[in-house]
Amino acid sequence: MNYIGSKHKLSSFLKSEIINTVGSDLSQLIFCDLFAGTGIVGRNFKPLVKQVIANDIEFYSYVLNRNYIGNSSCLNIDKHLRFLNNLEGTAGFIFQHYCENGSENRLYFSAENGKKIDAIRQQIETWKNADEINEDEYFFLLASLIESADKVANTASVYGAYLKQLKKTAQKSLKIVPATFISTAHSHPVYNENGNELIHKIKGDILYLDPPYNARQYGANYHLLTTIAKYDTFIPKGKTGLRDYQRSSYCKKNEVKNSFEELIKNANFNYIFVSYNNEGLMTEKEVKSIMMKYGKYNLKTTNYQRFKADKTTNRNHKATTTVEYLHILEKNGK
Repeated sequence: MNYIGSKHKLSSFLKSEIINTVGSDLSQLIFCDLFAGTGIVGRNFKPLVKQVIANDIEFYSYVLNRNYIGNSSCLNIDKHLRFLNNLEGTAGFIFQHYCENGSENRLYFSAENGKKIDAIRQQIETWKNADEINEDEYFFLLASLIESADKVANTASVYGAYLKQLKKTAQKSLKIVPATFISTAHSHPVYNENGNELIHKIKGDILYLDPPYNARQYGANYHLLTTIAKYDTFIPKGKTGLRDYQRSSYCKKNEVKNSFEELIKNANFNYIFVSYNNEGLMTEKEVKSIMMKYGKYNLKTTNYQRFKADKTTNRNHKATTTVEYLHILEKNGK
């Protein structure tokens, strides 16, 4: 997925700096990714550690992590995937509210793909309710649908708006591609909670924090993925068909510092690593000042090309280099 704040390009940097700080043998350690997003960081550490704890308040993110992190044993699901890919489309909620020729004229998907999403999503729920698939298989299929639908979405990579005409990738027919995960011998819990509340209930060795860094609300930018994942009944709002979502305190200038310090203070982890960048609501000095209160502090930086919208719709968009800060804390008394 094209995802704002994705750490895919920074994976090697993060892995290297965490190992340099904690040590090369992570096999008995518990690693927590509290703002997991698509789960890229947790996926990289899953085969290296004893356990990954993943969390994100956005439901589409929970679905992805429940599959990529929470699933650890092989699934016999090929026949279900074949069945889904051969389904005829049906004019359901997604088609009516978010598709070409739908009642609301929102051009997020072609008519064909919108109907296919509806048919597939309904079939997955039917299997679940009939106990024909278990919980692991359910989230595997949901994650596969979300990622496959995203590949044919008619957007500039986020769902805050749709394009006026179907782009080439949106004209392709939806095909469910399996969201393959790494199998491990250990279980990995996944949560769908507010991180500042969950931090009181968990403990471990390495806490990785990648909170929202500006006013951009993920609930708005990826609302349609949550709608596909939940497939619930509501009245979509406005031109883009928004659903209600929780606004993060990390996206609010007057709240972010208090929320961040509360999180650091209450974290029952030996090491805390915080990804942030030079465009964030908190400055480098503000993050450092807060973390230094609670232990031994260090800072590593790297330059990288930040996320930008789909190149096919922004041909004149220039690449922007961003400085990524990795704030490191070894907590006192741990």
